[in-house]
Amino acid sequence: MKIQVDLRSDTVTKPSEAMRQAMAKATVDDDVIDRDPTTALLEERTAELLGQEAGLFVPSGSMSNLTALMTHLRPGQRFLAPRHAHVLSHELGTGAWIAGGIPLELPWTFAPGVPAVADLEEVASEEPAKAAYYELETGLVCLENSHNHGGGYLIPADLNAALIEVAHRAGWPVHVDGARLWHSAAAQGISPAAAAGGADSVTVCFSKGLGAPIGSMLCGSAEFVERARRWRKALGGGMRQSGIVAAAALVALDQELPRIDEDRRRAVALGQAMTALGLNAREPQTNILMVEPSADSPFTSAQLAAAWQAAGVGCLTMGPAVRLVTHRDVDDAAIALAVELITQATAAL
Repeated sequence: MKIQVDLRSDTVTKPSEAMRQAMAKATVDDDVIDRDPTTALLEERTAELLGQEAGLFVPSGSMSNLTALMTHLRPGQRFLAPRHAHVLSHELGTGAWIAGGIPLELPWTFAPGVPAVADLEEVASEEPAKAAYYELETGLVCLENSHNHGGGYLIPADLNAALIEVAHRAGWPVHVDGARLWHSAAAQGISPAAAAGGADSVTVCFSKGLGAPIGSMLCGSAEFVERARRWRKALGGGMRQSGIVAAAALVALDQELPRIDEDRRRAVALGQAMTALGLNAREPQTNILMVEPSADSPFTSAQLAAAWQAAGVGCLTMGPAVRLVTHRDVDDAAIALAVELITQATAAL
């Protein structure tokens, strides 16, 4: 059956009419030879939103994370990241394969996808202040805010600041994979800069949550971004008249960022409906809802997802749960339709 309500991801959104018009009218130039003016404007605005000096427009979040790792790390250094972080589990192992880093997973002690301060302090305490030349060194800490595989759990601003403080005290820079940092900030009622919390580099996504067709931004100090620009080019990420897609992202910042917390409200409403059906639904902190069958259910999450898909509700399985993601293209009427279709499909199992 054709998907009637697509909750597979917040990347399935279509560009708005305002985005399409901005793309058609964008002022452009060659961003590799010189600088594209529309792209430069997006880089400046995003860096300011994140409390950083400079930004670098990148085709994808995966390339943005890899560019950050290659800029921060020396080959053979270790990098730390929470278990199932996107940079560990969903980017083909490029942190090790291409950047030459050695990953170490941090546990989810504080919340799903979120380490505790003590977890980072323990690793720091085990690393000698001055390692012998043959000993493994840590070169970077990666945080994910919010954490996709953890079900959209966010890192509270005070915890984020404490984790960064521990890392900096150990001499480690911090990179924040903030593909959905916009949602984390909105849920906490704080600015994106406050949610980033003084990290050394931050990546944000324009096609997740904000509904733009393509693009992420890697932000940091001016010196960091200049070094990252070389790695972006090495990875094939230098774009020519990139202002055409940067224009859509500028519209997203103006029109979509102010309304983004509506997605969380709809995810909460959807979760309440799932609980009423007797399913286990974590209360979402952002726009991601994770749903599991109850312990005595005769069906699995995979069977649940297949039934919902067949009924016309797009969804994905993630670990033991079904993941539903709300976004700009799903309004209140679509949520009501999704609940109706899910209710019928679940009753038939």
